Amino acid sequence: MALRRLILATALALPLASFAQAPIVIKFSHVVAPDTPKGKGAQRFKELAEQRTGGRVKVEVYPNSQLYKDKEELEALQLGSVQMLAPSLAKFGPLGVKEFEVFDLPFLFSDTAAFRAVTDGQVGADLFKKLEPKGIKGLAYWDNGFHIMSANKPLHAVADFKGLKMRIQSSKVLDAQMRALGAIPQVMAFSELYQALQSGVVDGTEGVPSNFYTQKIYEVQKHMTLSNHGHLAYALIVNKKFWDGLPADIRTQLESAVKDSTIYANAIAATENATSLDKIKAAGKTTVYTPTPAETNEWKKALMPVHKEMESRVGKATVEAAYKAAGFVAPK
Repeated sequence: MALRRLILATALALPLASFAQAPIVIKFSHVVAPDTPKGKGAQRFKELAEQRTGGRVKVEVYPNSQLYKDKEELEALQLGSVQMLAPSLAKFGPLGVKEFEVFDLPFLFSDTAAFRAVTDGQVGADLFKKLEPKGIKGLAYWDNGFHIMSANKPLHAVADFKGLKMRIQSSKVLDAQMRALGAIPQVMAFSELYQALQSGVVDGTEGVPSNFYTQKIYEVQKHMTLSNHGHLAYALIVNKKFWDGLPADIRTQLESAVKDSTIYANAIAATENATSLDKIKAAGKTTVYTPTPAETNEWKKALMPVHKEMESRVGKATVEAAYKAAGFVAPK
């Protein structure tokens, strides 16, 4: 009894600071595999955040839709069920921030430098500000390269798309894109895509080689076309209330982790996609086709009306600002 009293008295005498504080937990959810550029970027952020905060922050990464599917992610973030996400930019359209769908305009970006000129400049910053009234803070843009097309038939000419059921993310721009090609767009969660392709619920899809490889899309698609018609990117975002409520020193350390994990994720995107494409070719299950300049120009001409059609949705000012930053030139 005397020993118990001594322990209790000693504990009461200690200042609260002497007790180890529980770490701040950041749940980071995403819908792709851990070995994709986004998956590796999330892991790098975890490592840097925990290291630079001296363990005061613990980052729990949940890949492959372990917690939430595509449509559920943003609601979970707004409610605070998760603190961090890296959704594709198309996800913000259904949330009411339609300006982000400018990134879905077909053939807007001629190369990676053109894409970065938009995200790293005033256009990217202004778009992030539009998320704040939704309780979301944008931290960085993560690049994942150019989209290619796949189906169980060759996709060379625009006429090849006629009547095909093509999976898209929920985006009015992507919907208009597929319709302009003569296809039938089908909105579907990424986690459901493999089974849908395998069973014939959809005929084809668009995506990047790293996702096609890690999700084994190439096993259920006989043809891929290196169209580079669109660009896949993610926004690293956080629950604004959570972020603003962090101690200032912790937030500074996390901003540093965001910056360096972004540099890392963007640097590996091109390499990861090239390596994945090589592995897809080596598997021998899919024919990979590079379109001719004439075929690419036919696609561009068929898809240019989508730009004009979507001005009223995305906003003419946003479209024109993206054109200027990206150095966009319409096909002749």
